[in-house]
Amino acid sequence: MTATGAIVATPRRRKMWDVLAALGRPRVSLMLLMGISSGLPFMLIGNTLGFWLADDGIALAAIGALSWVGMTYTVKFIWGAVVDRIKAPIIGRLGRRRSWMLISQVVAGGGLIGMGLIDPKTQLGWLVAMALIAAVGAAFQDTAMDAWRIETAADPDELGLLTAAYTFGYKFALILTEGVIVMIAKRLGWPPTYIIYGSAMAVGIIAVLLAKEPTAADAVMEAKSREAGRRPLAAVYDAVIGPLIAFFRGHGVALAALMLLMITSYHLCDYMRGPMTNPYYSALHIDKDVIGWVRLLVGTPAGFIGIALGGLSSLRLGNHRTLLIGAVLQPIAVAAFALLGFHGGDYALISVGGLHVTAFQAVMAFDPIAMGYAGVALVSYMSTLTSLGYTATQYALLTSALAFTGKFLKGFSGAIVEALQHGRSHLEAFALFYLLAAALGLPAIVLCLGLARVKPKVKLSEI
Repeated sequence: MTATGAIVATPRRRKMWDVLAALGRPRVSLMLLMGISSGLPFMLIGNTLGFWLADDGIALAAIGALSWVGMTYTVKFIWGAVVDRIKAPIIGRLGRRRSWMLISQVVAGGGLIGMGLIDPKTQLGWLVAMALIAAVGAAFQDTAMDAWRIETAADPDELGLLTAAYTFGYKFALILTEGVIVMIAKRLGWPPTYIIYGSAMAVGIIAVLLAKEPTAADAVMEAKSREAGRRPLAAVYDAVIGPLIAFFRGHGVALAALMLLMITSYHLCDYMRGPMTNPYYSALHIDKDVIGWVRLLVGTPAGFIGIALGGLSSLRLGNHRTLLIGAVLQPIAVAAFALLGFHGGDYALISVGGLHVTAFQAVMAFDPIAMGYAGVALVSYMSTLTSLGYTATQYALLTSALAFTGKFLKGFSGAIVEALQHGRSHLEAFALFYLLAAALGLPAIVLCLGLARVKPKVKLSEI
């Protein structure tokens, strides 16, 4: 641990069978299920919702603006303060983390099912309301799960395993909500499909009921609760401002500011292109089954490869080098999609004998590798930066910094594409948009380089 109480994952070599054996631990397997529950709502209130709306003829500007429901992820420090300080009503006996996870899962699942009961062509406002409910539940769930993951880890190695299991589960859920869902929707329609996926949140509920409440921060939180009874105003200040002060004090003002700036720009290019991804595929006239099978058969293994490479790189190269590599890979992956638009659609890239690889298949293979690698790099890095007593709030602060700029800017994505159409074809406008989105990844590269040059206030050698 650091002086602030954060668990620091230190690089060491692992044998593959050691990792596989560790995946049999109850905490790790439950974390995998929680990762699935956490990942299910993300695309359903984001990119996949855009596919549904595009199929129903909703304007691109409206689709982009609707992505702002995801802004609930940018105020996770508020949800974190609630999770850290307030016992959940009625089911609070389950524990501070588990009770809030359970409540948030019911809210998120209910919101998704509610979306499936609405026709966006005639009740778009109600769809937005249900999506907002699902988004609040999803963001709250993530905040509580992050605290559980960090606090339940017995040591730095187990934290790495829990993070990997969570990421694998999350990635699996993304495949279900990006690839498999379009094939189901083609046959059943979007509303019934959303009802099915909303009901699937039961996976997370089961995991929470089987999990044990972490005790690592109990003494700290009980002390703060007693203090809250004596000085309520001071307790509110400590719940909201205390985590910020502790974070900047623990890392130093300059380094903490650089960390937050790097984090908020790290996935910016990926966030920006997000709402337009499925409308782009629709404009390219790529069949839903093709999209689904490519995502499933190409994207799934590629995503797991990216996650594995990110974890291995963090162990062998360290956090900062892995962050830098991830920052470089992301804009390259985003820019590659522009090739489809400039060409006018999908096209054969390699034809050798009976083997045919299209450009769509190629970019869909590289993209999840790049994003999976970068995602693990950033999550592993952020997980080392929190302190006991503020785990949920501080980690939520970091994820809020990650999400705020990207989720705000991507709401304009549809309007940008529509503006780029003046004097250009629809696909050319999309292609230029992808290049612009890729360019937003350049600041993260510069900031990662700067972060690698700044010495931390607490050195690993002193821990």
